[in-house]
Amino acid sequence: MPRLKSAKKQMRQSRAHRVRNRAQRTTLRTAIKRVRVAASKAAAETAYQLAEQLLDRAARRGLIHRNTAARNKSRLRAVVSKLT
Repeated sequence: MPRLKSAKKQMRQSRAHRVRNRAQRTTLRTAIKRVRVAASKAAAETAYQLAEQLLDRAARRGLIHRNTAARNKSRLRAVVSKLT
């Protein structure tokens, strides 16, 4: 356990950040999965738009790297375009 006041504060902040990041990462992964399992092209397009927004937001906030977001968006777009 930390003894210094600043170390205690950092531990509290780390805990809060971890909880927030975990929730955002879970939401992001779920959105990506919804694009991949969409039954129709229309459903996939709708799911893709949400996933794209979440990926961009996660990259802006540093949750994931911006190149990772771009790669995921590119792969999801390919999945959507293959659907008929």
